[in-house]
Amino acid sequence: MYTLHLSDSLISAQEDDIVREVTVGDLLREVAVERASATALLEVDMEGQTGRSWTYSELLSDSEQLALSLTSRYSQGERITVWAPNVPEWLLIEYACALAGLVLVTANPSYQDKELRYVLEQSGSVALFLVKHYRGNPMHEIALKATEDLAAVREIVDMDDHAALFRTGDRASVLPDVYPNDPAQIQYTSGTTGFPKGAVLAHRSLTNNARFYAKRAQATSESTWANFMPMFHTSGCGMISLGCLQFGCKMVLFKLFDPPAILRIIESEHITGMLGVPTMLVALLESLSVEPADVSSVEMVVSGGAMVAPELVRNIQHAFDCKFETVYGQTETSPLITQHHAEDSIDDICNTVGQPMPQTSVSIRSIEENKVVPFDTVGEICVQGYCNMVEYHANTQASAEAIDKQGWLHTGDLGTMDSRGYVRVTGRVKEMIIRGGENMFPAEIENVLLEHPSVLEVAVVGLPDDKWGEIVACFVRAATLEAIDPQDLHTHCRQNMSPQKTPVLWFQVEAFPLTGSGKIRKFELRDRYLAGEYESL
Repeated sequence: MYTLHLSDSLISAQEDDIVREVTVGDLLREVAVERASATALLEVDMEGQTGRSWTYSELLSDSEQLALSLTSRYSQGERITVWAPNVPEWLLIEYACALAGLVLVTANPSYQDKELRYVLEQSGSVALFLVKHYRGNPMHEIALKATEDLAAVREIVDMDDHAALFRTGDRASVLPDVYPNDPAQIQYTSGTTGFPKGAVLAHRSLTNNARFYAKRAQATSESTWANFMPMFHTSGCGMISLGCLQFGCKMVLFKLFDPPAILRIIESEHITGMLGVPTMLVALLESLSVEPADVSSVEMVVSGGAMVAPELVRNIQHAFDCKFETVYGQTETSPLITQHHAEDSIDDICNTVGQPMPQTSVSIRSIEENKVVPFDTVGEICVQGYCNMVEYHANTQASAEAIDKQGWLHTGDLGTMDSRGYVRVTGRVKEMIIRGGENMFPAEIENVLLEHPSVLEVAVVGLPDDKWGEIVACFVRAATLEAIDPQDLHTHCRQNMSPQKTPVLWFQVEAFPLTGSGKIRKFELRDRYLAGEYESL
């Protein structure tokens, strides 16, 4: 840990490690030489069975072959979207794009057509790589609808069809020079307009952040890490995948989060490390209590994405006899801002989100004046350093609002910092709802609901929940004197949004509490519900 005695809530970048000027492709080539015969990737399918595997030498070979294919079809700097669950081809495309100088755009496989179309259109993607279906979502059908009259998308590629995936196009197959500051990915995150914003992340940001994470999580070349975090998140394709890459260790990639299967694989493959949001860890504990497994190989469990209850920390440490760390970050910071150290006390692990990552300056600033506040004083958590996004894609105004003229990225989260540089997250300036580690912005959900004829006004808020951290709740003012039908609204949401965004609690109100300027006082709706003034339909 860093031994610090701060005078205010500002910790300058710590130089216990360096920022390497490398690309994702550079790292893959390095490790393919140093760890050529070591297992890089093991697949776990929908049935929880192990399948294909790659050594690092094989992973580089396949990634370079795919990169050459991509350069024959797309120009350097063009953007392609991957819309798929955790399959090995996802990782191959990630590495191939990095080698080919293409920008990878990630999309949640639960998206419906409007959500997918928005990402494709806003990113300017020229191709869509997908699987035909996943967990009942008819992805190929949805893709055809989403790309209708979308001329920029030149092809839709089935990732399971290797002839189509690796096909040669009309351009010359030459791998270009790619540089550390070049964009590697566009990851979509909700914004104040209610529409997702595409955070452009550079190679050097993703690679260094993942290395710092893996090092603090005590990875070695002999580690075996489970990856059941979504690859469309920076946690899956960044922290875990690129963390394993830089230590040359083995990654077990789970297509589906299936607790019994994960526990079996922990036992059979001797998993040493894993990252999961609290809801995942709770599910693993519940499964372990029903069907015991030998999990003695696990050395480190890391959690983040939502507040981690002290009881959960203790239960994980007891069940797995392992070390535990929490992390805090956001997509715009590639993603980690803070992380615990393995030697941190249980009190710090339960009540803080750790100290800043190496080479990362963090400050707590007053919202009104943008000035550093005294330690132990609530303000907005702000970040400066290599990890910050390049920009929001094609959104100059939002980029300027997020990163000030001094280079501080404003997270929208409220928190405090103590004199040792340990950070606590106390709330959010923004109204983001975090459900099981997944970010959702109310305005996006409200925009869908306002399309329904029975809805006059609507307010979507997050309500506390023991399992998910927060759940989505909807307060509706009806357009007529008739009572609203929550099932009808639920169906409407499911037809237009992914399931996690669909409200689970519905309330009908005659009027909303308003501010002087006529804005709905959402915090008051939340407080009244907690006080028992509202009953759900």
